[in-house]
Amino acid sequence: MSSPIVTVLFVAGIFGLFFLDRDPQAKTSKALWIPVVWFLIAGSRPVSGWLQAGPLPWAALPAASADEYTESNPINSLIFLTLLLAGLVVLAHRGPRVTRLLKVNLPLVCFFSYCALSTVWSEYPGIAFRHWMRSFGDLVMVLAVMTEMNPGAALRRLIARTGFLLLPISVLLIKYYTNLGQVYSYLGDVMYTGVTQHKNTLGSTCMILGLGFLWRFLESYRTRSERHRERRMMAHATCFAMVGWLLWMAKSATSSSCLFMTGGFLAVITLCGFARKLAVVHLLMVLLVSLALFALFFDPTGNLLQSVGRDSTLTGRVMVWRHALSLAGNPVFGTGFESFWLGSRLQRMWAYFPGDRINQAHNGYLEVYLNLGWCGLALLAVLLGTGYRNIISALRRDRYTGAFRLAYYAAAVIYNLTEAAFRMGSFTWIFLLLAVVEVPTVAGRRAERSEPVVDHTSAFAFSAISRSQEAV
Repeated sequence: MSSPIVTVLFVAGIFGLFFLDRDPQAKTSKALWIPVVWFLIAGSRPVSGWLQAGPLPWAALPAASADEYTESNPINSLIFLTLLLAGLVVLAHRGPRVTRLLKVNLPLVCFFSYCALSTVWSEYPGIAFRHWMRSFGDLVMVLAVMTEMNPGAALRRLIARTGFLLLPISVLLIKYYTNLGQVYSYLGDVMYTGVTQHKNTLGSTCMILGLGFLWRFLESYRTRSERHRERRMMAHATCFAMVGWLLWMAKSATSSSCLFMTGGFLAVITLCGFARKLAVVHLLMVLLVSLALFALFFDPTGNLLQSVGRDSTLTGRVMVWRHALSLAGNPVFGTGFESFWLGSRLQRMWAYFPGDRINQAHNGYLEVYLNLGWCGLALLAVLLGTGYRNIISALRRDRYTGAFRLAYYAAAVIYNLTEAAFRMGSFTWIFLLLAVVEVPTVAGRRAERSEPVVDHTSAFAFSAISRSQEAV
């Protein structure tokens, strides 16, 4: 079958998914499309990556200079500034809600504030501040979602809109547009990337969306009184099946194992009666993280790692950690926000690993230490600790939503043991922020009642987009 015909069929299928999942009673503002577009970019590739002419196989890339990472693309910058401006306009017109939310999430404010401060001692302060602004955009979009009058409905639609687009398009690109959906590794092997630019990025996107659609499926399955539950379950099951196929093609061991463990964790919490006790939930969480730690660092036989396609060096990650630590800067304050993988340190890491253009520590906790030092790690620990408390509090109020947030939390904690995902633009990081944010009680009561409130922020936001584009 020719590619144009298949494309038309896939487009029809995407519209079909939106049709099956429709819920006219769920009230969200049109401004929700702003974070949706941001999340679509975070879960795929930069806009400039879609505009490249022809295939860009990894093995064919020219010998790169470390200076590449100090440059910014004007197209990406324009899109970023437009969305950031629109998001800030939305938050400005939701001032009281934003203020209440920030007051109950001070650890989040402190962490981002310290990240901004750390740009001062970076060797590249201008670049570090630009990176921080990109990360600040992640926070703005999270706040835009969680300050909706019904945050639960907004989160459901966010997952649906991103998943209904990213997953089918990834399948289409891998099967029928190989110049966009496939690249070559430096060893010459084919990597299936779909809408992303690397198989590990595709894996993390599938992990996050897979958890989301599993949650939606289980929620509809347990809510027998819900109207049209069968068609919604069909849409969610279809997307989860696409997640499974994409993970199988990408061969992303970390994402696959994380989805398997945390998906099972989510199913147990929502379906099993014995898991309704908080003590059992805490125990299951400890066992889940302990199993991951044992498999990665304490299994003397290495059988658990081999079962997911890893060796005792975690595919070279141990060597990366050792060399990165040897180049670490100030142990207390680090090298500055997103500054370790710049300049001479990046060149030396490339010299250690010729042919592999490494640009992350493959461990989120080590990545935070390298950039922000022990102070950054301490603030991250406080953020994770208070975030867990917030999730348990949400679990008491709403078991389904609380279990979903806890699954995302567990996935991020485990995933960052072998990948650096506590960083700007990471799909895993953004959804972790959505999981740990505490919604003020007043907003929570309004969401439960699903009050029909008129939200005029979308008009201001989209007018701001138009004005910014005219200015450009």
